[in-house]
Amino acid sequence: MAGAVPRSLRRLRRISPLTVDLGLGALFVLIVTVEAAGASMTGAQIELLVALTLVLAGCIVLRRTIPLAAQIIATVALTAEAFLGVATEFSPLATLVCAYSVGLYANQAKARWGTLIIVAGVVGFHAGTPGLDRVAPANLISVLLVWLVAWGVGYSSARRRDEQDLAQRALERQVIAEERVRVSRELHDVVGHTVNLLVVQAGAARLMLDSDPAMTRSLLQGMENTGRATLADLDRVLANLRSDPTDGSRDGADPAPGLTQLPELVERFQDSGVEARLTVDPTLRLPRDLDLSAYRIVQEALTNTLKHAAPCSATVLVERRNGSVIVEVSDTGPGARTTDRPGRGLLGIAERVSLYGGMLEHGNGESGGFLLRAVLPVP
Repeated sequence: MAGAVPRSLRRLRRISPLTVDLGLGALFVLIVTVEAAGASMTGAQIELLVALTLVLAGCIVLRRTIPLAAQIIATVALTAEAFLGVATEFSPLATLVCAYSVGLYANQAKARWGTLIIVAGVVGFHAGTPGLDRVAPANLISVLLVWLVAWGVGYSSARRRDEQDLAQRALERQVIAEERVRVSRELHDVVGHTVNLLVVQAGAARLMLDSDPAMTRSLLQGMENTGRATLADLDRVLANLRSDPTDGSRDGADPAPGLTQLPELVERFQDSGVEARLTVDPTLRLPRDLDLSAYRIVQEALTNTLKHAAPCSATVLVERRNGSVIVEVSDTGPGARTTDRPGRGLLGIAERVSLYGGMLEHGNGESGGFLLRAVLPVP
């Protein structure tokens, strides 16, 4: 029984707004007809009542598409009923619905005109209705307050809806901007790393082409392997760009690189002038995004070593300590000069670290060379 109520509500939500408004208009006509059936009216008055009631019902039906015009027409029709003496007790309900609708569906500028129309309509209806009790100030003010409250409920609901729309659009823009930064960072890491490796290996192959064909062959094989691995990485990044992250279509894509691919990464640098030694905690397991970030930090740090310090040796350490994963890359190169500015690679690493609320240290090591140390909290 409890599950039947939500199902009924879902079926009601699927009803189109036009169907709802047609139903409200028909219900209004029915109520007015039942009330007017017991009233003593001439044939001309009945014709007027029918015509004006249909106009009021039409305003209810059109209250969403032309809210301000519907309120104006309904107000004029109701005032005409009052002055012609054919208004019923339920006739003002049409203008009450239109007052709420103009606040809810009209734009902000037009909705504010609704208050003036409400005041004019309530005063006009009471002025045209016979009987001094109907135009008593207290009665007039109470009716006016009810109509203004209905308008205010619609107006405040519309403004909350507008604020939610603005917040949603701002959130969408923020998500797009963050996605652009993420993709540009990924492309920089993938392409920058590969280009530096290929340039160094191609230069070494050119120098050894005549003197050491076997070494040249090994360097060319390394370039081929690097290119293939990079193409697979680029395919993954581009596949993420083409897919919607909420539809689950990424699940079948090639997995992102992580700590398990670090031995292959380090091996690419062996023939490029960077003798890297890798130490990774074999029991370390990280969430997918954090695993990728740790891999990219090592990749960019070794690429910087290749660009600025080769030939040299490097040490890569990845371990978990005190609830955080420590990524440390050091080399035996000449170190950084005081005039050097952080490049895009270090800025990309800093962005990755700040994304997880971690800490980044880099600079010349105590025994020379360059040291980069990232501390990434593990959720």
